[in-house]
Amino acid sequence: MDFWKDTLGSPTKIVAPMVDASELAWRLLSRSYGAELCYTPMLHSSIFCKDSKYRKEALASCEQDKPLIVQFCGNDPKIMLEAALLAQDHCCAIDINLGCPQAIAKRGNYGAFLQDKWDLLHEIVSTLSKSVKVPITCKIRIFEDLDKTVRYAKMLESAGCSMLTVHGRTREQKGPLTGLANWSYVKVVRQAVTIPVISNGNIQCMQDLHRCLEETNALGVMTAEGNLYNPAIFTYSNPPAWEPALKYLDLVDKYPCPASYIRGHLFKLFHHVLSIPENNDIRINLGATNNLGDFRKIVVQLKDLYLHYHEGQKQWDQTTELGTQNLVLPPWLCQPYVRSSPEEHLKKVAEKQDEIKRQKNLDCEGHRILVRTRREMAQYYAEKGKCKDKDNICVSQEC
Repeated sequence: MDFWKDTLGSPTKIVAPMVDASELAWRLLSRSYGAELCYTPMLHSSIFCKDSKYRKEALASCEQDKPLIVQFCGNDPKIMLEAALLAQDHCCAIDINLGCPQAIAKRGNYGAFLQDKWDLLHEIVSTLSKSVKVPITCKIRIFEDLDKTVRYAKMLESAGCSMLTVHGRTREQKGPLTGLANWSYVKVVRQAVTIPVISNGNIQCMQDLHRCLEETNALGVMTAEGNLYNPAIFTYSNPPAWEPALKYLDLVDKYPCPASYIRGHLFKLFHHVLSIPENNDIRINLGATNNLGDFRKIVVQLKDLYLHYHEGQKQWDQTTELGTQNLVLPPWLCQPYVRSSPEEHLKKVAEKQDEIKRQKNLDCEGHRILVRTRREMAQYYAEKGKCKDKDNICVSQEC
C-alpha cells in the first residue's frame, strides 16, 4: 500500500495501456483532463531489448507525464527481465500484460494466452520482482470459474506482484462478443488479496467510475475505450470533439508520434460525426491523411460544420439525421461508443447467414430454385435453354 499511496499518489482515475494509442501526446492530453495515472502502450519485450529506436520511442516521456507505468508482454523470464532493467529508470513500475485477448497475442504466446501457464507466470513475476528496483504489477482477465480466478490472483501476489489490475471479462469476451465486464469477480479478488486492486471494464462516464469503486471496493478504476472516445471522461464533461482533437494535435506537434496513431485517435473522437453519410468524403480523406497539417485541416473542417449547431445558431434535429437517432447527445460531442450485445450480434449473424442461403436458392432472374442436386440443376437450366446458373457457373454435365 506504500507504493500505491506514496509513489502513485492513490490514483482513482487511470488510463489503460493501449496498443498504438496511449503514447506520450495522448497521455498528456488525458492528464490535462484529470487522469491521475497512465501506462505506456503494451511493449514487446524482445523487440524492446533488441531495437534501440523502438526503445527510445517507447520510453518517450517528460516531467508532466508522471506517475507512469511501463507495460511489457512476453513469455521468457530472461528477456522480460532484460527489458524491465532497461526501462526501470524511466517509470515508477513495470506492468506485465496478462490480459491481451487478441489473435496476435495467441500467435505470440503472451497476454491472456499465458493465463493457464501458472508455473511460467510465477517464474516471470518472481524473477522481475527480485531483480528490478521498481515494483512489478500485473494486468489480468478473469476465468469463468470464480475460485480459479481467485487462486490465479493469489498466485501472482505470492510471486511478487505489487498491484493487480483485474479486467472483469474472460479471454473470449472480445470484439463483437465483448459484452459486460463482471465487477463481482473484481470484488471477490479485492477481498482475497492484500495488494492494491484496480478494476477495468464498463467505464464510459464518471458515474460508472463511482459505481465501480462502490461495488468492487477497488482502489482505482481503469478505462480504455471510455478514454479514447472522450478523453475528458474524468471531468464529468462531454466537450465538442474538436476541442480535445486540437489540443492533442498541438501536443503531437511537440511530441511527435506515427500518423497511424493520430488517425486512430481522430476516428474515435469524431466517430459519431463521421458515421453520418453526408460526411463520408471527410471520413475517406481522414483515412488517407498522413500529414499533421492536413489532420488539423480536417478537424477545423468538422468544427466549421457543427460549431453553429453547438453554439445554438442553428437547430440540430437529432431525430431525423441518419445514424444519430440512438445517441443521447448530439454527434459532435465526445461520448461513448456502445456496442451491440453479444446476443444481438449473434442474431444478426444468423439472419445474414439465412439470407445468404436464401439467395443461393435464386436463379439468375431472381426466381427461387427448389432443386438441390447438380443433375436436377442441370435439368432445370436446360429446360430454360441455359447452361449456367446465377453465378455464371456451368451446370450442364455436357459442357
